[in-house]
Parts: sequence; structure tokens; C-alpha cells
Amino acid sequence: MVLCSDETLYTGISTDVTRRLAEHSGARGAKYFLARDPRRLVYVESGHTRSSACRREIAIKRLCRSEKDRLIRSRMNEISIWRRYGPGDRLQPE
Repeated sequence: MVLCSDETLYTGISTDVTRRLAEHSGARGAKYFLARDPRRLVYVESGHTRSSACRREIAIKRLCRSEKDRLIRSRMNEISIWRRYGPGDRLQPE
């Protein structure tokens, strides 16, 4: 999930989060970013197949904002793991 300049949360899937975030910050991002700027990455999950990632994206998009905020603060958020132990691969949390 990406926190946007208007405080909304954008949810999407990618095989390379760092590259996709850079694309969103430039001219190749989703249409969602035409009216708002991506500020920072706030939630990451990995370990999904393409199919399970699509299902998980839909499930997250159906959550209300308070549930998404709870997910961001949860132990499932890989960004919180990176802050504690350091990034295990090339992804950068912020």
C-alpha cells in the first residue's frame, strides 16, 4: 500500500515494489496518481503467487480505512520487520 498526498491509500501488486513505486512517482504510474502524488510505501506483503496476490489485493481493497490502518500496524507488514532486522532483499521501506 502506498500513502498518497491526499492521505488515501493505494493498493496494488508488483513483482518489484521498488521499481513500481518509482513508476508511480513518474509518468508511468497508475491513473490513480494523476490527481495525487505517492508519498511513501506503508505496507508490503510477499510470498504470494500471481493468483494469490490478485486475491489478496481485492481483499485489502474491500477493507475500510480503519482495517487498513490496523493492517499497516500489524506484524504482517514487512516494513516493520525491515525496521527491526533490516531489509532481507532489495526492497526499501521508505
